[in-house]
Amino acid sequence: MRISIFGCGCEPRPHLCYAPTENLRPDFYTMKTWPRRFLDRLTLLGLNLNHLRLSIKNWAAFKGDLAEFKRQQAASPVVFADAPLYPCLYDKDAASGTTKGHYFAQDLLVARKVYRNNPRRHLDIGSRVDGFIGHVAVFREVEILDIRPLESDIFNVKFQCVDLSAPLPPELTACCDSLSCLHTLEHFGLGRYGDPIKYTGYLDGLKNLHQILEPGGKLYFSTPMGPQRVEFNAHRVFSARYLWELLSPLYRIDTFSYVTETGHLKENIDLKTPGLPEEIDRNFGCWYGCAIFELTKL
Repeated sequence: MRISIFGCGCEPRPHLCYAPTENLRPDFYTMKTWPRRFLDRLTLLGLNLNHLRLSIKNWAAFKGDLAEFKRQQAASPVVFADAPLYPCLYDKDAASGTTKGHYFAQDLLVARKVYRNNPRRHLDIGSRVDGFIGHVAVFREVEILDIRPLESDIFNVKFQCVDLSAPLPPELTACCDSLSCLHTLEHFGLGRYGDPIKYTGYLDGLKNLHQILEPGGKLYFSTPMGPQRVEFNAHRVFSARYLWELLSPLYRIDTFSYVTETGHLKENIDLKTPGLPEEIDRNFGCWYGCAIFELTKL
């Protein structure tokens, strides 16, 4: 089945629902998972109970460290003024950094691909400035299009404030041979970043991505993958089957990678493997994974 995202044919139809509610992960709404879901919701409201737990656990150690520090301070000839205390009570239990997850994996992977392909002009739609953009700006110029303002002056980074869910300005039509849109399209039309509410806003975004890119140009595209749903107003999650149906009429799929449920990157999946259709139908085993496509515009 092929789906047009152009003109009046872009509205979704009932038979295009790839993940009805009854097919969502069976244990998601059970007693087994409610504590995690409850903690996730509190974190969204700015209440991190895990940090609170670790802070209470480490309070006694903090007081002991402070007493020892004061003892050494009194005996030292070097003076540092005493400022208000700034307790960091959960870092003792933290790792040295995060090397898993959607953004860490996709940003490094796609930056490597841009470096290898060395395009004439690379544009980006809404990807993370402190991740992917920072990586790419190390070795080349990158131009950002985003509905949100960017006030910093960054080496090798140009910026335009553009609403990519609205009709495209003429000067952006077929204007580049390389384009990235990482973990962005799922937000279009949900109002999270000040964009107007539109149920099919992601289709408007897809249409504009296609128009921005020259024929034969590269699109690096990622989005959440799993049973298809909307978690308003955070994001949509797309089924792998729906993504294939949206992208394959417009692009050649050069490579497909994904980030698993546990945050590990599975790179360059063999697109000719006999079991691929079944893996697509089961979203590669993901409830909330990240699909990463390297595409060439047809």
